[in-house]
Amino acid sequence: MADVILETRKLTKAFKGFTAVGGVDLNIERGHIHALIGPNGAGKTTCFNLLTKFLTPTSGQILFNGRDITAAAPAQIARMGIIRSFQISAVFPHLTVLQNVRIGLQRTLGTSFHFWRSERSLDVLNGRAMQLLEEVDLAGFADQVTASLPYGRKRALEIAATLAMEPELMLLDEPTQGMGHEDVHRVTALIKKVSSGRTILMVEHNMSVVSGICDRISVLQRGAVLAEGSYAEVSKDPQVMEAYMGAPQ
Repeated sequence: MADVILETRKLTKAFKGFTAVGGVDLNIERGHIHALIGPNGAGKTTCFNLLTKFLTPTSGQILFNGRDITAAAPAQIARMGIIRSFQISAVFPHLTVLQNVRIGLQRTLGTSFHFWRSERSLDVLNGRAMQLLEEVDLAGFADQVTASLPYGRKRALEIAATLAMEPELMLLDEPTQGMGHEDVHRVTALIKKVSSGRTILMVEHNMSVVSGICDRISVLQRGAVLAEGSYAEVSKDPQVMEAYMGAPQ
C-alpha cells in the first residue's frame, strides 16, 4: 500500500456556470515530488488554491494524513504543515536575505506579533537561518538586501523561507517561471536537494524540469485529470499528446 500524505476525492470548484475544477481525485505519496501539469486554464492553480483553502471547494473532500481538512482555514492548513509558494516571488525586498528567513523561523519563538521587541531577540534564530541558507546555496548572500538578488536567487530564498516553516508538504507554484536556462537548472537542482525527507507537489510548465525530478505526474485538462503516472507513461499517452500538441491534421 502506498503511503498517501494528501488525497482529494471528487474535488470540485464551480464559479457561476463555469467549473474550474471538476471531480479531481489526487493521491500524493509521501516522499515524492509530484507535478500538476496541463495547458493554460486547465485548473492547476485553482487546485492549489483549494488545497490551501484560499478557495473553498464547491464539493468534494481533501484529506491530509488521513484527516479531513476540507473545512479548515488557511492558517490551520499552514500550521498542519502544508506550506505553499506563489507564482510571483513573495519575499521582503528591503530586508536582508537572513532577515527574510528569520521571519519564517520567528513562529518558533511565539513572538510573531511582538513588534516592540528588540531585533536582537531574534539573534537566537541566526544559526538555524544560516543552516537553511546553506541548504539553498545562499549562505554567501546572507547580509545582502534581497532587492539586489537576481531573480533565480530570490526564488531560492523563497524556498528557504518556506523550509523555515517546517513543511511536511511543500506546494510550489511554477517555481521556475520566468527564469533563464542557468537559473532553471539551479532551482531544479535545489528542489531535488530539499525534497529529501519531504513531499513536494508542484505546478510546472517546463517539461525538462518535470521529466528530470518528478516521481509522478497528474495531467489536468479543463479542470479534470486527463492522465496520471510517471513522465515516461504520461508523455506517451495519446490524450496528453493531443492536449498539448493539438489533434493530428
